[in-house]
Amino acid sequence: QLTLVESGGGLVQPGGSLRLSCATSGFTLNYYAIGWFRQAPGKEREGLSCFSSSDGSVYYADSVKGRFTISRDNAKNTVYLQMNRLKPEDTAVYYCAAAPRRRCVDGFYDYWGQGTQVTVSS
Repeated sequence: QLTLVESGGGLVQPGGSLRLSCATSGFTLNYYAIGWFRQAPGKEREGLSCFSSSDGSVYYADSVKGRFTISRDNAKNTVYLQMNRLKPEDTAVYYCAAAPRRRCVDGFYDYWGQGTQVTVSS
């Protein structure tokens, strides 16, 4: 059974920081790509970042580049998203997803977590 569970969301003031965790089980993290996504009410799902285990490449959306950082701890089977200098427009439900083919390609994400709410407000 392959599962992903996001945690770490919450309420934070503009300019603040949060670290999201994606705890995985049922598979070897090193052989999957793990991506972070978000979806705000009335908006399309947005890809934010991805770690590709095929070659170690890391990708960031322009909207979060320089503010968000993806990392992983293989021993803990966990991927993190460090979010700094948060803005109200970052408010969304954040999801992690796994791509069994190890590459950060939209159609490759077959497994998704339940999401964690991030609210950026004063």
